[in-house]
Amino acid sequence: MAAETNSNEIVIPSLTRIYLAPVGTTAPTDATSAMPAALRDCGLTTEDSLKFNSEPNFEQVRSAQSSYPTRTFQTTDAATIEVDLQQWSGENFRAVYGGGEITEVTVSGQTGVKHYKFSPPKIGGRTEVMAVIEVVDGGKHYRYVFPRAMQMEGVSKDLAKTKEAVLPLRLAVQGGDDLDAWYLLTDDPAFAPPAPPTTP
Repeated sequence: MAAETNSNEIVIPSLTRIYLAPVGTTAPTDATSAMPAALRDCGLTTEDSLKFNSEPNFEQVRSAQSSYPTRTFQTTDAATIEVDLQQWSGENFRAVYGGGEITEVTVSGQTGVKHYKFSPPKIGGRTEVMAVIEVVDGGKHYRYVFPRAMQMEGVSKDLAKTKEAVLPLRLAVQGGDDLDAWYLLTDDPAFAPPAPPTTP
């Protein structure tokens, strides 16, 4: 049966958010209920930077009797999250650098003045996080849930006076046999499973 033409199934993300929390935090159970309090909204992001990439890898078997592969099989799975955070905060710095410590610094000769020191994590000190991406298109809601993710790229920041300096968040999705590496929650009726065939 041919697919029906339906412009309502086109998604234009009018609003997006990204939330982070410690691994093991209670995840949202549907697409619209209040986000669990432990999931922290990372705040403002640049307009077109949010990306979720799924990157499976495959191997192919070649045979003398065919110009085409005679068998293709998947060897690994991978996925990444990318977004540029506009808000500088201690928690956003920790997210972008994969952890680290923030301590208060004593300012000699000044009372009531507080300064802070951020120290990035040492080798072996990076922490995993739970992530949720929220996408809203009118009355349709989508939540991508990632139980485990880790910052696994270098951090490059442009510090130019002609534009805002963003914090590039780059997360690699982690997996395990006991849970889905990622999943989607939505109230979009287009995702409803087809009705079982009727018996004549």
